Amino acid sequence: MVDDTKYNILFVDDDEFLVDMYSLKFSQAGHHIQAVRSAEAALERLHEEGYTPDAVVFDLVMPKMDGFDLLKEIQKQQLAKGAALIVLSNQGEAESLAKAKALGATGHIIKANAIPSEVLKLVENIIRTNRNV
Repeated sequence: MVDDTKYNILFVDDDEFLVDMYSLKFSQAGHHIQAVRSAEAALERLHEEGYTPDAVVFDLVMPKMDGFDLLKEIQKQQLAKGAALIVLSNQGEAESLAKAKALGATGHIIKANAIPSEVLKLVENIIRTNRNV
């Protein structure tokens, strides 16, 4: 059985190439993508614009405000309620992943270990698991 559910996804990464590549990949799969290039822009989209994604997919390493700070603010401001908070980073050390999980991350994907089509499937699976579907 094919799951044709389409999700609203907020993608946060300071790398323009990755933002464009993943936006295209997820859009081609029928998902609705909001892509921003900083944690600050993500918080603005969530808080001021009231965007309610099914998932926030974000890098841990970004200038000014990193992914850990983004997680802290999402929790503190009670934003993105019910959304899967998914780390997509090359930071794969156990300590970093444990810290992200402690801050509320519901999943993680190591960029270097997955091609875009795998990232797409992993994100979809994490969203479904997060929803208990």
